[in-house]
Amino acid sequence: MQYSPGIISVLPLFYIGWSDSVLSPTELSIIRNQIQAMDFLTENDKETLISWTNPKKPPTEIDFRNWITELSEYAHEVDLTKRTDLASLGIELARKTDENFNAKIWDSEKTRNAIIELERALRVNSQLSKLAFYNKIDTKVHTEIESEKAFDSAKIQKILDGKHAEIKSKVKALISDKSFQVPVDLRDNDELRTLILKQCHHLAEQGLGAFAYPTEYGGQNSPEGSSAIFESMALGNLSLLIKFGVQFGLFGGAIYQLGTKYHHDTYLEPTGSLALPGCFAMTETGHGSNVKDLETTATYNHDNQTITVNSPTYSSGKEYIGNALHSKMAAVFVQLIVNGENHGIHAVLVQLRDESHNILTGITVGDCGYKIGLNGVDNGRIWFNQVSVPVKNLLNKHGGIDENGNYYSPIDKPSKRFFTMLGALVGGRVSIAAASNSASKKALNIAIEYALKRRQFTSTDEKTETLILDYPTHQERLFPLLAKSYALTFALEKLREKWGENYGNSDQREVESLAAGLKSYASWHATKTIQTCREACGGKGYLSENELGDLKADTEIFTTFEGDNTVLMQLVAKALLTDFKQDFNEGGYMAIARYVLKRVSNRLIDLNPITTRNTNAEHILSDEFMRNAFEFREEKLLFGLSDRMQSFMKKKLNPNEIFLRVQTHMILLANAHIEHFIYKEFSVEIEKVSTENEKNALNLLLQTFALNAIFEDRGWYLENDFISNDKSKAIRKNLANLYKQIRPKAKLYIEAFGVPSALLKAKIAVNEHVIDRLG
Repeated sequence: MQYSPGIISVLPLFYIGWSDSVLSPTELSIIRNQIQAMDFLTENDKETLISWTNPKKPPTEIDFRNWITELSEYAHEVDLTKRTDLASLGIELARKTDENFNAKIWDSEKTRNAIIELERALRVNSQLSKLAFYNKIDTKVHTEIESEKAFDSAKIQKILDGKHAEIKSKVKALISDKSFQVPVDLRDNDELRTLILKQCHHLAEQGLGAFAYPTEYGGQNSPEGSSAIFESMALGNLSLLIKFGVQFGLFGGAIYQLGTKYHHDTYLEPTGSLALPGCFAMTETGHGSNVKDLETTATYNHDNQTITVNSPTYSSGKEYIGNALHSKMAAVFVQLIVNGENHGIHAVLVQLRDESHNILTGITVGDCGYKIGLNGVDNGRIWFNQVSVPVKNLLNKHGGIDENGNYYSPIDKPSKRFFTMLGALVGGRVSIAAASNSASKKALNIAIEYALKRRQFTSTDEKTETLILDYPTHQERLFPLLAKSYALTFALEKLREKWGENYGNSDQREVESLAAGLKSYASWHATKTIQTCREACGGKGYLSENELGDLKADTEIFTTFEGDNTVLMQLVAKALLTDFKQDFNEGGYMAIARYVLKRVSNRLIDLNPITTRNTNAEHILSDEFMRNAFEFREEKLLFGLSDRMQSFMKKKLNPNEIFLRVQTHMILLANAHIEHFIYKEFSVEIEKVSTENEKNALNLLLQTFALNAIFEDRGWYLENDFISNDKSKAIRKNLANLYKQIRPKAKLYIEAFGVPSALLKAKIAVNEHVIDRLG
């Protein structure tokens, strides 16, 4: 035992008093006098307690943690249902810790009155503030109910962080520094943008901006590590995150991936150090997702070997360009015209401003103005009026102009060349997907922490209000989202690995498709999660101080930038169809035979009456059932889509009409494919875990993710006879049971996210006494 019974008797008061109040000099004098007058305290006790009243040296977080740890050791011996006041609790705890139980002291009315007077001097509202203290103890006790089944959150965090744990830890420590703080009430655009730019320079000074670039240009040659940096930064200010991504990921990535040695030698190092601020000018007012038909032109002039960049219409202006107001140069995506022939989309480096930051002749830059969120990012619109640049500014890795003024390309097919050019977008989508999941984790951290403190409505004993996380409805709202964030972590890590392996390759079709799907899935997940967490925190979630408002506003755009999610999911479906068609073309008769056999196999195995109606929990929670459910749905949707398109083609419908008729079917297929991929990757990672408690903890979330995904799409499974009505009900029942198993471990699950306290500023997540002020 660290403290004596005397100190234990008043420790609850000190815990609440210091966390709830700023004590005036007068109050401190009264408190010290009362401590000196307590004859049941030893001189050492008094000395210790008085040392805790020094306003210049208040108790630290470690002190608070030690106090709670000490008190929690004996909390299970106290009947917490009999909650009166903190003085009574302190006396009861002192009784339990006094090995030489002295009834004369602890049964004395004088002792009780002395502690009550101290309670008043500390300005503790006993009837309200005690709730926060009880919640602390309750959470500890509740977690210990299944202590033998609990897990080590640090071990789970290590699994979640994966091979990039070291750089993630470094980034989180760095952005926790006070130089990266952004006042909640800072809404002035110019001031906020200036602050974010300054912080971006701090990151560049740390070498984080150039991380993906080769070592000769100041980097670490690690695109995967750069994505991990981006993922970790998403736990901090999201305006800084996006500005960082635009400068080093999009602008720098375009130079690195689309340029050649000249461009690398000239521009990569100043880009990585932020000596050359730049922007990525692709999207136009009239053409967003339809990059192929951008209107901005770049016409080659052989006489003086220059390229003239021009915006022929208002709608050809580059729209929503991040870093537009701070940039000196832009990577501009254009229709390249050489000798009167349009060779499609290419990128050209165009200087926007001189060394004094004055806009150059022929260039117009407008401010997009105040946005719903991310107002620390200087989004703008850019037009070019016959702006001439040297031909060497053409990023010519995939297509250039030779000394004779003729166009050349190592990729003969224009369509393939176009999609290869768009490979510069893949890294952005990989990073946005990871950042979306980080934002979801932060929101869940806030909401679950609050739900472990906040009480609502009287429970059956009519004495204690119930923690809101104990309500099944609250669990049903938050726990499937918690499970999905865990599941996404492993799928996104696999995507990052594939992207890193293919970085710089001309053929990244598999990675592009997967990045498009996971970016869409993860950003939709963030939108839903943050909104649900906001509602789960009630009015408290609506306060700016609790971060959910900014999280919601700043991530809204994630669903539409780097590609509109609905459009991206159609790309996923098209890729699946292409692979499907290729299998048939290359496999001939045997491919068709395998296809037919697979369909017959599904019909006989997955759709037999016994499987369809099996409501046994062991069956429903089995990997076999869940894996078959995901596989059956994806394959049936793919086969069905292919059949429909073949049927429309036989009717001589034009491709445009066919596409419109099957568009919604394509979205369903893409979603099924992505969820199947997520499930497989989660399963693979769990198999790698060697410790039983951690493996069981992750498997619990895998089952929750899978059954929730199946249950949410139960209409489709019912329509296609994969499950019966009774089985649908059984899945719902099993989900409710999984939520009950997650509940005692909820605190550990969010701890494993590894969100530093300095980045978790929401008062409802960090201040136990916040419940006292609900009013």
